[in-house]
Amino acid sequence: MTTARGADPVSTTARTRDATLLVAGAAALWGLDGVLRKPLATALDAGTVVLWEHVIALAVLAPGLPAALRAFARCRWRDRLAVVVIGVGASAVATALFTQSFALAARSHDFVTPLVLQKLQPVFAIALAVVLLRERLRPSYAVFVLPALVGAWLLTFADPLDVRVSELQAALLAVGAAVLWAGGTVLGRLVSTALDPREITTLRFGFGLLGAIGVVQATGAAVAPGWGNLPGLVLLALIPGLFALVVYYRALRSTPASRATLAELAFPATAAVVGVLFLHTHLSGTQWLGLAVVAVAVTLLGWHESRRPAAVVPSARESEPVRG
Repeated sequence: MTTARGADPVSTTARTRDATLLVAGAAALWGLDGVLRKPLATALDAGTVVLWEHVIALAVLAPGLPAALRAFARCRWRDRLAVVVIGVGASAVATALFTQSFALAARSHDFVTPLVLQKLQPVFAIALAVVLLRERLRPSYAVFVLPALVGAWLLTFADPLDVRVSELQAALLAVGAAVLWAGGTVLGRLVSTALDPREITTLRFGFGLLGAIGVVQATGAAVAPGWGNLPGLVLLALIPGLFALVVYYRALRSTPASRATLAELAFPATAAVVGVLFLHTHLSGTQWLGLAVVAVAVTLLGWHESRRPAAVVPSARESEPVRG
């Protein structure tokens, strides 16, 4: 799982066809995650779910692991660090936070809020792209960010003036996942010039497995999921997990990080529909208002970013000398 972005600079050495629609397609698959994650999140510890998502995906990718590790060893230190952060942070820890937010949401039967809060990913991703990818941030950015944050507050709480601890916990976990997934998108774009999509995917799940083991140890989660939960775990790991990520990383190679983060809005949009139609979630009037405000603010941000003239600058790989 991860995020989307507006229109940012691409490499001068390769102007390949933009694959924003493929990014959106992969993100839409992530939106189906809730149907599979809900029964698992309410039956198992978050660490157990995340551990087996990574075990199953890495078992499929195992034949390519030696080649991926060799490619990893050839990378610069900055790219190696980015891959580790993608695996441990964006894959393992973020998924654990999201799964736990889903488990807490079950108490109020509100499975839409943790999903739609992922619409804030572009806010975080564009900010991170400024820091990591040297994208230019315009002052008008605040015009879209502030309404999005207000909308997120309205969406998070059934009564925005009566904040409950359980609602706040679920929201903070979901937002934490959004931040980490946003970072994963930006870093994925950063290393896409050094590694091919299969290598990134394999390394993501490899380091993600190490991160998932750490989550299990830190939280005391059970290791064994029980036979009855294995079919759901396999579907969760392979469809919105592995398959969607393979498509995503292939598309990300020719999609600017800022535009990709916006295409990934297909994730919370699909997830919201799934939550209402299949997970029987009921939202208050102010939550529907918050959902609309977040959707409009982020969509307008995407439209605004997409209208920016394409800057011709060196790619992330070309912009710095090789160090390590």
